[in-house]
Amino acid sequence: MNSYHQIIANIERYVLLEQQDRQALVAILRTAKVKKRQFIVQPNFICSHQTYVLSGAFRSYFITDEGIDHTLQFAIEDWFISDFNSYISQTPASLFVEALEDSVVQQCSYTDVEALCSRNTKFERFFRLVAQKSFAFSQRRILSNLGLSAEKRYIEFKKQYPSIVQRVPQYALASYLGMSPEFLSKIRKRLSTKS
Repeated sequence: MNSYHQIIANIERYVLLEQQDRQALVAILRTAKVKKRQFIVQPNFICSHQTYVLSGAFRSYFITDEGIDHTLQFAIEDWFISDFNSYISQTPASLFVEALEDSVVQQCSYTDVEALCSRNTKFERFFRLVAQKSFAFSQRRILSNLGLSAEKRYIEFKKQYPSIVQRVPQYALASYLGMSPEFLSKIRKRLSTKS
């Protein structure tokens, strides 16, 4: 049970688990090592797992027909990542989910999660609360992208997620913030001369 204490602690921030609840969760989890640049989700394949990051870093992104890369999400330790649309609807993915570092993850399949939730309302509540939180975050991000300048978006992100700014490649961060790596570099340079 020790190797599962992180994910259990994550879930217990939302719902209180009894010993039998923890055992039911552990029974459906699979631990896997993922190499840097390895994909755990790719377009046109159905995303069949929720992925919890035990160690390492990931990003989810899509590429437009013009070849432009758009990062939608980062995930580091103690975060979940997936192509949630594909996972929820069990339809082909439109996103890549790629390891940015050598990583260790714990995954649970769609069918196992659905069965667990139907048997145990605590897990139903957990996944609902996480989905609501994710939706609220997405809405805040859209408002930020629409209402803030590129510099303010970077400052806000750096303030909220300083460890991610330090760990992810500049091209991925720029893609997430909706700017070119060169423009992000200029912003960083300008801000460093101000301090």
